Amino acid sequence: MSTSADFVRANTRLAPVPFLPELVLHQADEPIELWERTEEGGAEQPPPFWAFAWAGGQALARHVLDEPELVAGRHVLDLATGSGLVAVAAARAGARPVTANDIDPFSLAAAEANAAANRVRLELLEADLLADGYDDAAVVLAGDVFYSREMAGRVLPFLRRAAGRGALVLVGDPGRAYLPVDGMVRRATYDVPVIEALESVPVRRTSVWQVQTGR
Repeated sequence: MSTSADFVRANTRLAPVPFLPELVLHQADEPIELWERTEEGGAEQPPPFWAFAWAGGQALARHVLDEPELVAGRHVLDLATGSGLVAVAAARAGARPVTANDIDPFSLAAAEANAAANRVRLELLEADLLADGYDDAAVVLAGDVFYSREMAGRVLPFLRRAAGRGALVLVGDPGRAYLPVDGMVRRATYDVPVIEALESVPVRRTSVWQVQTGR
């Protein structure tokens, strides 16, 4: 993963997370420039979701850090981990083990670098779990996964199956267009600082939802 790790470090700067000052994250200084550069790379280089602290992830990480009993001593899966921020927060809150999952090797390289920067350990899993399934985790965390119709259509059945088998399933989301709230209960709401160049606003009202049913 050395090439991916080098790319991550070359295009980001280690800095505190606005809503989680106790954590640091490799973040892009020029988000639009990096996004355009990865788009030019075509299929070989997907969008750099790993280079930013998205609102849903920040809210979910804050919730886990403030209520560590949700994850402490439990196997946590951070689905579509992106930067690994939520996984790092879960590990800091005492979760063991913490599996950070994504299909993008750059994301897993970022998650590994961010885990090291925060002195926690993550297990990295590059796989499409929405197709393959994953029944090992007692807690499933998913930040900002409802950003497209296609993704929502795939991730919701996975989350509901996890809830149906008894896992605690928590979703962080700032009200994306494809967030389905049926079968979910709002646990907390935060005003989260975000990158205005990406979100068009400096702050996003963001909620943490619990998926309650497997239907």
